[in-house]
Parts: sequence; structure tokens; C-alpha cells
Amino acid sequence: MASRRRVVLTGAGVISPLGNSLAEFHASLLAARSGIRRLPEDVAQGSGVQVGALADWEPGALFSAAEAGNTDRVSQFAVGAASQAITASAIDLERENRERVGVYWGTGMGGAHTLEASYKHLYSTGEWRTRPLTVVMAMNNAAGSNVAVRFGLRGPFANFSTACSSSAMAIGEAMRTIEAGRADAIVAGGSESLLTPATLLAWQSLRTLAPADAADPAASCKPFDRRRAGLVLGEGAAAFVLEEESRAAARGARILARLTGYGNACDAVHMSRPDRGGQVRAMREALSESGLSPDDIAYINAHGTATAVGDVVECQAIREVFGDRPVRVSSTKSLHGHLLGGAGALELAAALLPFEKGMMPPTAFLEDPDPACALAHVALHAQAIERPRAVMSNSFAFGGSDVVLVAEQP
Repeated sequence: MASRRRVVLTGAGVISPLGNSLAEFHASLLAARSGIRRLPEDVAQGSGVQVGALADWEPGALFSAAEAGNTDRVSQFAVGAASQAITASAIDLERENRERVGVYWGTGMGGAHTLEASYKHLYSTGEWRTRPLTVVMAMNNAAGSNVAVRFGLRGPFANFSTACSSSAMAIGEAMRTIEAGRADAIVAGGSESLLTPATLLAWQSLRTLAPADAADPAASCKPFDRRRAGLVLGEGAAAFVLEEESRAAARGARILARLTGYGNACDAVHMSRPDRGGQVRAMREALSESGLSPDDIAYINAHGTATAVGDVVECQAIREVFGDRPVRVSSTKSLHGHLLGGAGALELAAALLPFEKGMMPPTAFLEDPDPACALAHVALHAQAIERPRAVMSNSFAFGGSDVVLVAEQP
């Protein structure tokens, strides 16, 4: 039987509320610097949503004015993060067979800005006309397709839209595609940009969003804390270059991590209420595929959205899989908010901090831990960790889509 092809991460790119590079993102996490703030009135409008996590983004470095006008913000983020990842990987696309280099991307809402602007124009003017590029700007696969077009990547392409697990699924499926020999490299990740009035109003109607913290709006998202009051929506993107390990080593690539485990399970219970069983199955599948035991995982970047029920269910699932082992856990959503379809990729980037810096990012503002969420939390501040063997990143979505990734030291 042929040995399994191994997959490594050789480049990463980030557009986020905590900075627009992997280095800026990591520095903000280590400093527990929050990107959550009061939303400007032109964003919140009449939605009633008070806080969000906006990315500070100017498309001019990558797009002409005409290109930017014809490219939704979610796709701009995707191209920005992918460009960073490709540059950081030092992969020479001019020398690669681009029919063996693909794009796997995740997004929950696609071009929300384009779609909302189209409906706003229609219903405010009564004109039954919209801009000719509305469909290709708003479609869910536009972000990944823009990456493929920008870099001429003609290999396998897939778009995933499974709410909060979209980009984690894109990375996991990209790993399996390379393992199976169907590609040599894949740019994988996800993006989201849905801070529009109508989308915010829809989320507000679910009653899952946190109000602004009265003392400090930046502290509005408090995963695992007794005071938690809901999630905070964010925007941005994260991208990785995944490569077959021997090819990456042969060209002298700097390897960020080995990607060795991917778990994918469905709750099949409820559209919005999480289920411990599905989360347990996903974590165990990721461990099994990686060939690791729970003892080998030193740190978990939890899904941790700061909802009353969700945090408890995830903590129960982690305890069921890891027992009494003191695996360290944090939710970086406390700082960058919830990127929905882009969350899994961004949080995998956060989970690499123990490899990159020997530090674990914190759950900020975790001052009064909920006893129902009892775990070995990395609370308030980043903490040092001796060279860990492996880390885990959890992404659990509406619709019951549970995805777990395991990465190991390079």
C-alpha cells in the first residue's frame, strides 16, 4: 500500500480586525488587543446592532478603482489574503504546473454588500434594473473564483458554504485532495464581509448578538464567562498555501505546520442548537486521522462564540474527548469577533501561535469563568507553552456542520 502523502502549510495571509498580515494578527492576539468596537451609524443604521469587528481595508494596493468597484468586499479580502499567502510561501507559480495548483474556499454569505445594494436600489427607486455584474459579484463562489483568476490557478476548485465551518472545511478537503494525489498545492481559506444593515438586522432578530459592554465596547464578546451575552460579528479573510510535503521540502520552503487531521461530522439534530455528539465525533475523527491521542494535543482554539448554550455544549464535548487532561483552551473570537465563513481559517492562523511564538492566544475578558464551562482556559493574557506537538482548531456551525483541524509541529 502506498504511503500517505503528507501535507504542510507553507504560507499564510490574513485580513482581519486585528491587522492585515499574519504578523499583525499574531501581535494583536499576543497583546490581547481587541478589534471589536461600536459600529459606525452608516454600517449599523436601523439594525439595533451596537458593536462589530471591522477590518481596516483599502483595496487600492491590489485593485484599480474600476476593479474594486466591480469586486465585492468579500472577494477583495480573499484576493488580499491569498496574495499574502502565496508571497509568504515563496512558491514560484511561473515554474509550477498551474493545472496542479487549485483553490478551495469557504464563505457563508458570499457577496452580501452587492446583494444588499441591489435590493436597496430596487425597492427604494422602483426601477427594475440592477448592475450587469450583480450575479458574478454576489455569488458564493465569487471570492474563490477571484483568487483563481488573479493567480491563474487552473487545478481543482471547490467552494464551501457551511456557515461557520466553511473555511475550515475548505482547508480540510484541500488537505485530502493533495493527499489523494489530485493536486500538488492548493490555496485554501475563507472570507466573509456581511456587516451590512439588513444582514445585521437578520442576526439581531436571532437574539444571538451581544450588546455593547457598558464600560468598554471592545470587551463585548466574553466566551466562557458568566457575563457572556452573545457573539459579535466580524469580517476578514485568511488563506494558506497547502503543499505536498516532499515537494515543499525540495524547494526549501519554510514550513509553518504539518496539517494531519480533519474531522467532519453533522449534528443532524437542529438548525441552530448545537449538539455535543456531533462535536465529539468531529474531534475524534480529526485525532484518528492524525494518528494522535488526546494527550498529544497541547492547545485547542475553541469555537467559543460567547452564546449561553453554545459555549457550554462545546466545553462538554471537549471534556468528553479529553477527559481530565489539562489541554489548554481559548477562544480568540473575544478579540476578532466571529467571521462566520472565514472563522475556521482565521482561527487556524491563531492556533499556529504556539508553533510560531511559543505562546497561546488568550480568551480576553474571561474574568469570571462559568462553572459549566470548566476547562484549562488561557484567560485574559497570552501564555507561554513549551514546544507543543500538536494543536486543534474547532469550527461548529449552524445547520450542525462540525469541522475540526489538527496541525503538528513542522
